[in-house]
Amino acid sequence: MEIKGIEGISKFLAKAGTFYLATADGDQPKTRPMGFQMLYNGKLYFGAGKHKRVYAQMLKNPKVEICAFKGSDIVRYYGKAVVDDDPALFEAARKAFPFLDRIYNEQTGLKLAIFSLEDAKAEWIDMVDYDKKEEIEL
Repeated sequence: MEIKGIEGISKFLAKAGTFYLATADGDQPKTRPMGFQMLYNGKLYFGAGKHKRVYAQMLKNPKVEICAFKGSDIVRYYGKAVVDDDPALFEAARKAFPFLDRIYNEQTGLKLAIFSLEDAKAEWIDMVDYDKKEEIEL
């Protein structure tokens, strides 16, 4: 499988539907399923509630890994999570995912952290033939 650039990673994550975000909680890895990802101005963004443990874990240790699979294809995307509070990002996220307004609003008091990965790397692996793997150029 050929995945080109950040756009290819975004398309793969969309096809997979659910992907997994791994963080560190002290010396214990924590993984959770996610689905929010958004390509905006050539950058791939993800979202997590600021009230959740995942957000606190990313602040304490910003090194994270995202992993998704579809068929026998696995994509890993990892780097340093950096939160971006640009209001334009929130507006784009609301347009792309209208359900976010039901969760993150003044009534609930919940806030969404939108983050991207810096110093990121990505790789594709075939889980049937593990010798088939390659780094995805970002």
